[in-house]
Amino acid sequence: MVQHTDVGAYALGLLEEPDARAFETHLASCPSCHEELGALRGLAATLDGLPPIPEEPLPAPVPDPSVVSDLLQRRRRLNRRRRVSQALVGVAAGVVLMGGSAGLGITVGADRDEAPPPVERPVESGVEALFRNSRPVSATDPASGISGTVATQRKQWGSEVGMRLSKVRGPLRCELVAFDRAGREHIVSGWSVPAKGYGFPDSPMRQLTLQGATALEPEEITKFEVRTIGTGRTLLTLPNR
Repeated sequence: MVQHTDVGAYALGLLEEPDARAFETHLASCPSCHEELGALRGLAATLDGLPPIPEEPLPAPVPDPSVVSDLLQRRRRLNRRRRVSQALVGVAAGVVLMGGSAGLGITVGADRDEAPPPVERPVESGVEALFRNSRPVSATDPASGISGTVATQRKQWGSEVGMRLSKVRGPLRCELVAFDRAGREHIVSGWSVPAKGYGFPDSPMRQLTLQGATALEPEEITKFEVRTIGTGRTLLTLPNR
């Protein structure tokens, strides 16, 4: 059974393949999970590059046999707990980074008439590496002038996805959707577009740059769509050649 609490496990790539696909189907009809997943996607991609957290050494053993026995028991309990808590420690570290680093630029959308205009921030090195080490695909809608570029990179849990988008006016709430060979939809990421949009003379940002992820392998993805949340209007289609 799909649980709303599966959002964090899905964003971190901890769900098994059947559970991941079931949760992606659940996302299509659950706005609250969809909103939470849009924020956690950037966090999952950021945690993917974090180094392991160093462990504190155990106290030096004491010759007293009873103390030595106690230390061995504590060590066994620590080893058991470490395997279970490793992912949770990573999440906690990521939350600290979100709160203290101005460079991440991750915003959790809230219900309001219009989202505040995002502040332009430097592109993360992870996004640049994603575009540099893959074969990005680009497309432009001839009617609206909306243009975008998407890059994918294989991971153990599926695919990391980077996108650059320009010439979009708001206010809108949008999502990036990946399609598999069977035509099924898989949400990659979601975001809010301010009224002045991206890539116009009065826009606060030249373009939107974001990271997301999907359980699909790169070769399983046939295309991407940028579309509005709620109305489902397609703004841009990018074939994944």
